Amino acid sequence: MNTHSISLFALAVASVAGPPAFAGTAPDASVTAVAALGAPAPADPAPDAVAPEQTDIIVTGTRRIGTTAAESATPIKVLGSDELSRVGQPNLNQVLTQLVPSFTAQAFGGDTANLTLSARLRGLSPNHTLVLINGKRRHGTANLAVLGGPYQGAATADLDLISPSAIARIEVLEDGAAAQYGSDAIAGVINIILKDDAEGGSGYATAGKNYDVGGTTYAGTAHLATRIGEDGFINVTLFHRFHDFTQVGGLDRRVTDANGALLTTTTSPALSAAQQALYKNIPGFPYVNRINGDAKSWLTNVQYNAAYDFGDVTAYSFGTFSKRIASAYENLRVPDRVIASPVLGVAGSLTTAGELIPFPLGFNPREGIREDDYAFTGGVKGAVGAVKFDLSTTYGKDKNLIYTLDSANRSLFIDTHFTPRDFYDGSFTSSEFTANADFSTEFDLGMAVPLNVAFGGEYRKNQYSIGSGDPGSIYKEGGQSYPGFRPSDAGTHSRENESLYLDVAASPVAALKLDGAVRYEHYSDFGSQVIFKGTGRYDFSHAFALRGTVSTGFRAPTLAESYYSATNVSPTSAFVQLPANSAAAKLIGFQNLKPEKSTNFSAGGVFRAGKLTVTLDAYQVKIRDRILGTGSIFGSGGATNFAIVTQAIVANGNVLDPTVTQTGINIFTNGASTRTRGIELTANVPSDFGSWGTVSWSLSGNYNETKITKLGVAPASLGGIPLFDASARANLETASPKFKAIASAFWSLGAVSATARGTLYGETSTYASPDGGTYYLQKVPTAFIADLEATYKLPGGIDLTAGANNVFNKRPPTVALVPGTTNTTLVTGGNVIDAPLSAPYGINGGYYYAKVSFKF
Repeated sequence: MNTHSISLFALAVASVAGPPAFAGTAPDASVTAVAALGAPAPADPAPDAVAPEQTDIIVTGTRRIGTTAAESATPIKVLGSDELSRVGQPNLNQVLTQLVPSFTAQAFGGDTANLTLSARLRGLSPNHTLVLINGKRRHGTANLAVLGGPYQGAATADLDLISPSAIARIEVLEDGAAAQYGSDAIAGVINIILKDDAEGGSGYATAGKNYDVGGTTYAGTAHLATRIGEDGFINVTLFHRFHDFTQVGGLDRRVTDANGALLTTTTSPALSAAQQALYKNIPGFPYVNRINGDAKSWLTNVQYNAAYDFGDVTAYSFGTFSKRIASAYENLRVPDRVIASPVLGVAGSLTTAGELIPFPLGFNPREGIREDDYAFTGGVKGAVGAVKFDLSTTYGKDKNLIYTLDSANRSLFIDTHFTPRDFYDGSFTSSEFTANADFSTEFDLGMAVPLNVAFGGEYRKNQYSIGSGDPGSIYKEGGQSYPGFRPSDAGTHSRENESLYLDVAASPVAALKLDGAVRYEHYSDFGSQVIFKGTGRYDFSHAFALRGTVSTGFRAPTLAESYYSATNVSPTSAFVQLPANSAAAKLIGFQNLKPEKSTNFSAGGVFRAGKLTVTLDAYQVKIRDRILGTGSIFGSGGATNFAIVTQAIVANGNVLDPTVTQTGINIFTNGASTRTRGIELTANVPSDFGSWGTVSWSLSGNYNETKITKLGVAPASLGGIPLFDASARANLETASPKFKAIASAFWSLGAVSATARGTLYGETSTYASPDGGTYYLQKVPTAFIADLEATYKLPGGIDLTAGANNVFNKRPPTVALVPGTTNTTLVTGGNVIDAPLSAPYGINGGYYYAKVSFKF
């Protein structure tokens, strides 16, 4: 393999070899530093000086300027840059999952989803959370999470492409806000505010590793800020990270028994003498299957944030660019998977005279990605008389080139005695253009504060494309583990939408805050929606306040959910992901996707006593017509099979591997309605122990439960089978922990500081089946995860840090065997005997790290 050079910056911050070159808006916080450029720099605050009354001015969930987190009528969590820096993994998904109890990050993904992991709020879909950068909508990834699981269908913004070191703070609004920001904001909003310093710099270099499964990680970053003239600034952040493979388990039921001993002629399954002679030499024996683990990746991010104050008008711009090169292992292909006879076009076997065995050691195929992602925003803001305005445009694009590496095309080898090892499978591309016009003004009507009226509009255009693969990737069944995209899969799809909103905030008396918003949206492909939100808060005293919200919302189906088309394979199965909006789907009886609709209620209180602040909020989210992936619908090899499924596969232009024993389809459809109820708690208090130092204590927790209130009916052509099998239903109701609680303490004394954090994850469960007939319950029990970190400050702004996430190396249990099995059949139908169950705290166990930081 070739290598390519990486940036001088990356070489400076981490000793990493070059990666393989395989073939609706909130008030903008990006300019808050402009007015302060002429003022002297304030003294550095005490480390993690938690404001017990949450005095941060927020810009999310309200359009009234000057509201603090403590005054918010909706639950909002503010995470400062110091807090973000005290999580070991240099990955924003991991940062948020360790700090926000309602946030859960994906631990492991199937196929290409393992290359761009996702996350979600309140146990809902990742697509139900809207991500903003400086108050502007962030575009989504083009890499759709296709395979079944609680993160299926995710095509939201990739948080890993935003470097934590570029962030001033994150505001996590844990409430529905579609009426304020448009589609997707059903579970909440994550608003990432970039640093807007006028001068100075900071950075770090870090290295870490998982306890005994690999995962070596090197990362480095530098953040630099400088003035532009007298009234402007620019901040630039550079980040590079290398993360190596992890491998969890690896005993393959086709090769060994559960103890790692080679199968024989008398075991079940059995190996012939010829197979034994080959299988015992598979690399890594007996841990020969590397599918369960992290991808190997190189990630480079660049972010900038700039503004210039011209007096009446401030011009601003910010943007990001990211490049990711990654690959993830797939299932082992055993040595006799690809065999040809001496006669072209005739398959061979180990007993065929003169057989051709091109891979006598077998092979572990990998799925690879070369991803380029960028986004740029430019705008002007100011005031004309009493009317404030903010005019902006944003363009974001994510392009993924997909490869299958170290693989082979079995049919091509049989037909020609030649096969490539690497295949270009095609591409995913998504883009989003957004234009916003936001206005606000105040009217003095004799109330406690002037009436604030905000109004504006948004235009958005989305585009999604699939590009077809090279000839080798689509010859007959294509490359092993991941076939290329056929011309029938490929295509470009787009839509436009326009929206108008009105938002009114009033305080009739000083103790009462009311806010109402209404939004109209029109989509070119499915029509119009009108939604609203109303919030209220009453402060009975400084010590106690009640607050509540009622809102409606919607989520438009992503273009990827509507049009994605591909074949998903394993060594024994091939399932086609039928595009929901295709003619092949309609052949079975499925209809085009339509928007989800939601109704949200929340009510809670804020309690303050001295330096202690406590918030407690209850919520309910009802979603109708949820877009979900069906269970496996079999054409052959299942407990129940349908000829119409095979006909639809042919109509869609897919060609399946002739050696597999199970075939069928999966499809996204508006298949269910759900109700999620929960309670969220936060508590913060600082303590000063004098000569023993200071401690900032925090406790936060989330309890929620999702129930299916209505299930869709399968088309008549499928004979009345359940549209969603037990596994798909469990992904909605029990695959996320019902409760998650985080307790932390940050202690500081002079040059020494330490963080201790404990997270309690509730039980999760799902159902698995080897054939779609009998389902088996699989549980991950309640688990406590401890994190520790210690820092020593050297003179000159240098910090030395060492720490551990999941310090006790907690791991989930392994997949169970079918009760009474005599041939090591797994309940999932998979091959890896010691495969881990997916857990909310990950599959890799402990991560241990060291870091050197600087600031000037």
